[in-house]
Amino acid sequence: MKVKGIISEEKVTLPEMRSVLLGVESERIAAEKEMSYEFRRSIEHANQLAKTTPEKAKDLVAGLSKMEKMKPEIAYRIANIMPKTRDEVRAIFAKERYTLTPEEIDSIIELVTTHF
Repeated sequence: MKVKGIISEEKVTLPEMRSVLLGVESERIAAEKEMSYEFRRSIEHANQLAKTTPEKAKDLVAGLSKMEKMKPEIAYRIANIMPKTRDEVRAIFAKERYTLTPEEIDSIIELVTTHF
């Protein structure tokens, strides 16, 4: 399969991508089409790493986006990784030019645990 160009682009969380892939998989199974190796690996990857439902992931991104110092890319990264410790949150923010206070880190962890 060759891609000629990008029609549109939007950020999605891993649980959302998983639901899209499962929908495509069910369509291909119904049509008795063969699934490529890459597609099967993508589904396997999404199944292993998606830790919540698509609705909860969207709510988490919305909640994180309201926070100060939160970029959309980082909000989606947090929703995909679902960090549980301060060190994991610090690792996500490692490339940023600012550091988070312990209170900000705790509020991020609290948001993540409520959306598990």
